Amino acid sequence: MLHRALRESAYVTNRQLGASGLVDLTFGNASVFDPAAGVFAIKPSGVPYAELTPARMVLIDLEGRVVEGKLRPSSDTPTHRRLFQAFPGVRAVVHTHSRYAVSFAQAGRPVPCFGTTHADFFNGAVPVTRPLTREEIARDYEWNTGNVIVETFRGREPLDVPAVLVWRHGPFTWGPTGVAAVEYAFALELVAQLAAQTLALAPQRDPIEPELLGRHFQRKHGPDATYGQAGPGHS
Repeated sequence: MLHRALRESAYVTNRQLGASGLVDLTFGNASVFDPAAGVFAIKPSGVPYAELTPARMVLIDLEGRVVEGKLRPSSDTPTHRRLFQAFPGVRAVVHTHSRYAVSFAQAGRPVPCFGTTHADFFNGAVPVTRPLTREEIARDYEWNTGNVIVETFRGREPLDVPAVLVWRHGPFTWGPTGVAAVEYAFALELVAQLAAQTLALAPQRDPIEPELLGRHFQRKHGPDATYGQAGPGHS
């Protein structure tokens, strides 16, 4: 079997996602990309997380061709493929229908940054895409979902805010590893819940002060970061 390590990484990432509490039923999927090989491994469509194995992962190249795998890949595969094409440094993509993040997506609202918990993970608000047009929905819907994400991040660094809400759909997160992408999905759901509760208590609450946002984000992710030992983690 080719790409054994890539299959294993995608399997572990999907099992972590399934155990994270972020998915209901079989909603959600994760993929891991090997840029040297030009292929990524992704969860098969509709297969329960408990039934996954490394051998059941489906391998896709950046042209959308199935390289290995007997099962149908996730229906969101074109979106993952578009993000791997467009975002250098991204090696894993996670999609969930986690409840608070989906609530913001359905409302068509970004997740505002109100405090340092959010700033520890995301350098500002988590954006929401524009609505897809009728034509974009009718033709190549999943590919066009990736296109509107890429459009939303035009002029932005995707790894500064490694998450997005797709209008009326739900969140996608990404990172340099599968572990990081799942962690960002968990962090997004956490800060979406905190933002919803903050807005319930204080509907006119202003976003966090730029100086405090920058301080918290940079101490964890900047060139002179002082937090932790290595890689992303909780504050």
